[in-house]
Amino acid sequence: MRIKLHWQILLGLVLGTLTGLVLLRTVGGAGGEPQGVASQVLGVLRVAGRLFIQLLKMVIIPLIIATMISGVISLGSFRRLGQLGARTFLYYFVTTALAVVTGLVLVNAIRPGAGADIGGGRLIEQYQAGLTTWSDMILSLVPANVFDAMARTDVLPVIVFSLLFGAALLSLEKEGRSLRDVIDAFAKAIIRLTSWVIMLAPYGVFALVATMIVDFGWGALRSLAVYMVTVAVGLGIHFVVTLPLICAVLGRYSPARLFREVSAALITAFSSASSSATLPITMDTLEENTGVPRRYTSFVLPIGATVNMDGTALYEAVAVVFIAQAYGLDLTVSQQVLIFVTATLAAIGAAAIPSAGLFTMAIVLKAVGLPLEGVALIIGVDRILDMLRTTTNVWGDVVGTVVVARMDGAMPEPIPVHVGHVTTEGQRAGAEEADGWRDEGGH
Repeated sequence: MRIKLHWQILLGLVLGTLTGLVLLRTVGGAGGEPQGVASQVLGVLRVAGRLFIQLLKMVIIPLIIATMISGVISLGSFRRLGQLGARTFLYYFVTTALAVVTGLVLVNAIRPGAGADIGGGRLIEQYQAGLTTWSDMILSLVPANVFDAMARTDVLPVIVFSLLFGAALLSLEKEGRSLRDVIDAFAKAIIRLTSWVIMLAPYGVFALVATMIVDFGWGALRSLAVYMVTVAVGLGIHFVVTLPLICAVLGRYSPARLFREVSAALITAFSSASSSATLPITMDTLEENTGVPRRYTSFVLPIGATVNMDGTALYEAVAVVFIAQAYGLDLTVSQQVLIFVTATLAAIGAAAIPSAGLFTMAIVLKAVGLPLEGVALIIGVDRILDMLRTTTNVWGDVVGTVVVARMDGAMPEPIPVHVGHVTTEGQRAGAEEADGWRDEGGH
């Protein structure tokens, strides 16, 4: 238990792979059934894997409702949704959309799931029969019966209801304070329950990977390696190209300098795989090292830790298309547009805890008619990719805070990206003057 969770999951992945290979040798190839003791072992592993998937399904709807309503009401009041709020949400929406587009372009170009061949013939027939028109999709966003939508795990209308309910509760201000406290406590309880489920991930990974190898052989492992590279390249493009360009052009701040100044927060994000756990360090390093006024770090960063999930959105888009490819499905353009919309919305509802993307991925899978069991293909490497996408999420929050502060005229004088640089002390002094505050310690 002293081993960190991501190392436990990695150990589960390795042991699951070895166990699967041993069982695979007993049948001489993928798709067969072992006999004797091997058959009993495989039976236990199948039950364990399915049990873990059921636990994932159990918390999906409560997690979506709790975190989305809580995220909306965390804004405090409608007064905070003025110009500053509009700029913040516009930035977060645009960067998340850019991340999803990057992921979709890469996964369609590389096609990591094309060689997996996990036998989706029947699924293809069900999928093609279940394709809907755009008018049906739009109408399905509004639930005629929200409880029925919850029971059917119809997640898109649940998202819409949660956002609208949160906005209505926020508009009540004093009258809704007690209910807001209840929902906030409910959200914390659901996140705690989700954390307990995640603690079982090493065992779930072990069982799912072992049975996957027996069922599908080496083809699934090769495709999984290409999938990991696809996600990593996509996150790298967003981290190194997209966000730095936004920082330089809109924030008029050197991205290399900003990276150095918040490196402690990025390292913490990578090691903890949690935007929430990193938030205090992100706020402190951004205020102390860049001169961003406190009123911006205290507003933009907490919202970003809740709704700005660029890395998570990119990962989910790639993962869902990869799963579809592994099942032998060719997604239409309209279906991929739906993935774009759904992944963007799902990222908003992702809790800022390790491996939360596994839960919100169910939203995207459901939207395009894919089974949640497809998560078994990628769950073994999720924690590794989670560390990368969380670092991307936090980097996006940092850049967003600089951009919003710059657009509001509260940053020090623009720093040319290609020449010299201003001292941190000078930046801080200019920011304090713009923000109108300074405590006895000069911070």
